[in-house]
Amino acid sequence: MRTIRCGSPDGHHVPAFCLNPPLPVVSGAEVVKALVGAGFVDISQRGSHRKLRRGAATVIVPMHKELASGTLRSVIRQSGTSVEEFLALL
Repeated sequence: MRTIRCGSPDGHHVPAFCLNPPLPVVSGAEVVKALVGAGFVDISQRGSHRKLRRGAATVIVPMHKELASGTLRSVIRQSGTSVEEFLALL
């Protein structure tokens, strides 16, 4: 079962509603696996960051144990998929 974050960064205060859909807490490896499943190709790695590409879209994924919600949203935005599409790939 995945933890869902919504609201403050400390995760203790959860508002009654969220403007953006809540995101699960995932690792960089899980994100890479989902993006490869969506047709992205693993291009290179520099330090703890992996570069994936599909057509003109290039996505940089930090290979951390847990990605911050803002970082995950940025990766989703870079990939050109919606949050719902990305969650279906997980």
